[in-house]
Amino acid sequence: MRAILHHPDTAILGAAAALLTAVLTCGLLVPPLFGLLLGAAVAAGVAFLIFRFPTPFCVVWLVITGMSLEMTFADLIGDQAYQPTIALIKGIEIGLGFLCVLAFGPRLDPLCPAWAFLAMLVMGYVHGLYPGLTAGESLRSMIGSVTPFVFCFARVPRFWAEAIIRTTKWCPVVAVVACIPLTLAGIRPLFVESGGWRLAGLGHPAFLANVCQPAIYACLIQLYRDGRRGDLALLIVNGLILLLTGARAPFFYAAMVTALSLVSVRSAVFPPRQRLMLILSALVALPVLVALAGDLVDIRLFNVVANEATDLSGRTLLWPSFEDAASLSPWFGWGVGAGNAVIPADSEIVQQLHTWAAHNEYLRINVEGGLIGRTLLIALVIGWIVVGTRHLHPADRRVIRLAFIAYAGHASTDNVLISTPACVLFAFVTAVIARGRADRNVSPSALE
Repeated sequence: MRAILHHPDTAILGAAAALLTAVLTCGLLVPPLFGLLLGAAVAAGVAFLIFRFPTPFCVVWLVITGMSLEMTFADLIGDQAYQPTIALIKGIEIGLGFLCVLAFGPRLDPLCPAWAFLAMLVMGYVHGLYPGLTAGESLRSMIGSVTPFVFCFARVPRFWAEAIIRTTKWCPVVAVVACIPLTLAGIRPLFVESGGWRLAGLGHPAFLANVCQPAIYACLIQLYRDGRRGDLALLIVNGLILLLTGARAPFFYAAMVTALSLVSVRSAVFPPRQRLMLILSALVALPVLVALAGDLVDIRLFNVVANEATDLSGRTLLWPSFEDAASLSPWFGWGVGAGNAVIPADSEIVQQLHTWAAHNEYLRINVEGGLIGRTLLIALVIGWIVVGTRHLHPADRRVIRLAFIAYAGHASTDNVLISTPACVLFAFVTAVIARGRADRNVSPSALE
């Protein structure tokens, strides 16, 4: 017994053997339970592996999330695969977050934006939910809304943060490269036609674009910290991928954050001369691209610039319904999840636009939480970023704050909080903040 206690691996193997023996015994005594018990044993084994090695599993999850596989499965299997895939991805993140709390220790984050969704859930239950929205659906929507923030509540160490930041940089490239074999096999196209050709990768062009944004910010942060040419090259590649997605708002905001960072952030390892050359190259290329826009209409972004620069892709048809719903309960809203119930899935607008989402987070949150819920969410996001970035490396702080100013603008025309790319963004930001906490402490493992 004493020998076992001094060798944890022996104890672990002994416990696993005992569990497997119990499963086999129960399976022989009660055969219908064998499958269930075996599945539980496998799940326990996987959970133990994640507990022992949480960082590699989080990295793998981040790469998979950045691929937007819900779109891949929806195209290959059917629309019925879309929501279950999202639920699986977010469910895995919840499990990873819980195991990170167990492995690294818990951390109270009073400014985490997740608290706003919990408050809106309670307000909805007290005030009354939107007609047709059940309490269970509201709870499920709340869980999905807080999932991107689960890592905020774990005392993640520096090596976890570094791994997440490095992985974020490569997510768009992986999503594109992984699609190439499927394209060559004729299973899934790399580009889709939607008002011009758009790079989709394994997901949807808009989703890929929203993954490109944190990837670009990660490249900027690493470039300012280390000055590596590889990060500069990857920044350019991610910018090119974003351009080819044809997503106007993500490209505009990412370009603005990059330009302002290059102009205003100082760095000894990324000297002004290099930054100036990058800016001048972009300025030289811009007039050429504008002049060629009329000849490059097959590429969606140039098509839109040349022919539909002020078009909002039908968003204005969606917004009146949300404005009307919000006006009926202006203070407290209709509960988390009400945004999914405002426009019926079989309505003419959905048939035309293939979506019933608001494509405006301010409107959606106004419907779900009213003025109180929306104000609380905005205040928490601002407080979380300002306080969380207060002690960061100067370049990290400037880039993240600029990114969230852009994020506030982007939220007026897109679903930036409820889509899976939001999980990539907030995991990345959590990692940057966690690395900053580690930097300012004597011990890298002490994150408070």
